[in-house]
Amino acid sequence: MFKRIHHVAIICSDYLVSKRFYCEVLGFKVLAETYREARDSYKLDLELPDGSQIELFSFPDTPERPSYPEAQGLRHLAFHVDNIERVVDYLVGKGIDVEPIRTDELTGKTFTFFADPDGLPLEIYQS
Repeated sequence: MFKRIHHVAIICSDYLVSKRFYCEVLGFKVLAETYREARDSYKLDLELPDGSQIELFSFPDTPERPSYPEAQGLRHLAFHVDNIERVVDYLVGKGIDVEPIRTDELTGKTFTFFADPDGLPLEIYQS
């Protein structure tokens, strides 16, 4: 019935900062960018190499995330990578704080976390 995740929607506080982060730093491809005047809102459709997508929204006066990282709702967004050390080095080189690499005690796989410009927890996971 369900085949895969099609997209994840993210609301950001500063559209230009988040657009730069997801496009220039993380390298996601822009599929479409729409300004919706009636809502004073941007919607940016981004694509990852596997075809999955992120919808990046901006709205005026959005509240901050209630707590980090254990608020109810979406806990974090995880991205599969082939070489976690290389990705960590890349992110650190871009000035992004990355937590130490850990090993998942259940799977034996390595993972770590960093955050987007609004503090949304993002995980990189190496299989």
